[in-house]
Order: sequence, then C-alpha cells, then structure tokens
Amino acid sequence: MEITLQFTPVTEDRWADFERLFEPNGAYGGCWCTALRLPHSARKAMSAAGNKAFIRTRIGLGPPPGILGYFEGAPVAWVQVGPRHDIPQFNSPRTVARPLEEREATDPKIWALSCLFMQSKLRGRGLSHQLVSGAVAFARASGARYLDACPIDHAKQPKSVALWVGPTSVFEAAGFEVLARRKDSRPLMRLDLGQ
Repeated sequence: MEITLQFTPVTEDRWADFERLFEPNGAYGGCWCTALRLPHSARKAMSAAGNKAFIRTRIGLGPPPGILGYFEGAPVAWVQVGPRHDIPQFNSPRTVARPLEEREATDPKIWALSCLFMQSKLRGRGLSHQLVSGAVAFARASGARYLDACPIDHAKQPKSVALWVGPTSVFEAAGFEVLARRKDSRPLMRLDLGQ
C-alpha cells in the first residue's frame, strides 16, 4: 500500500495528536523529543513524565517546534525542525552537530532538522524522504535561509532507533551538502533554501 503523508505544524491544539503518536513510551525511552532541548544531565534527572511536561509547555508557548505527519487522518510521524537557537544541544560545542561559526547558533535564519520519528510499523518503508521533504517545506515557508542536519551514514538495520537523526542518503537525495565531518559516520549537512 502506498503511503502519502500530510504535514502540519504542531501547535497547542495538536497536543492530543502529538501525545497519541508518542504514547505509550514517549518515543525513544521516554525522551518525548527533549534530547536536544535539555542538557544531558538535566534530562537524565527527569522522568518520562517530566520530559512530557517539558515538551507540552514548549509546544504551548509556540512557535511550532516541528511538524506532525498524518496518514488517513491519524498522526503517524514527527519531525523536530526549527531555528538552531530553539534546539540548544544541537549547538553544544561537544556535539558533532555544532555550527561552523558560533553566530550560526543564534541566527534565526539558520534552522536545524534534528529528529525524525514515526510509528514502528511504518519504519523501513522509505518514508524518511517524505519527512525530510515536509521539514524542508515548513522551514522554507517559515522564512529559513538554511536548514542543517546531522544524520547517520549507516545503521545496522533500516528500523534502527539510531535513525532518529535520519540516514545520510535521504538528506543527500534532498540536496543537502556536507559542511563538516567531525565523526566518520555523522556529517553535518546543510540545504540552502535560497531565500
């Protein structure tokens, strides 16, 4: 069966859909997509319920921190995408995703696509291309000039949890180019949105 996803920004009125998608485990091990929003020590000290409360507050404050993907009216996927400054740990000097220049971490025109999540039954079906495409469209419509990502070259299997950052091949297919390679399997990539 062919699956075509429709995307919409996650806003407070979409919280029930976000919660439905992430339940019962809060995505990966109770993360609730806070891994790149909080320092590791703070996140480790929080429970899954604390992570959930944190992201609910963030969604409620706006602007949308990402997009939800729907299939046949049901939420089936999520992409965390927004300005780099809204995803602090993506900018940490200790990460492979850190910007080339410090000013890029605060430039509102430089965005980051930092997490992909979909229902496990849909993984391994090539839908990551649609998720990246949806994120590119959202970033462009929101006025971003560049969109950064730090995917992984290889995972042991196509349904691997390690692919929450996305596979490099999908970003290459979408036109992203390598800016830096601080770790062999994790290139920092960028797409020029031409605006």
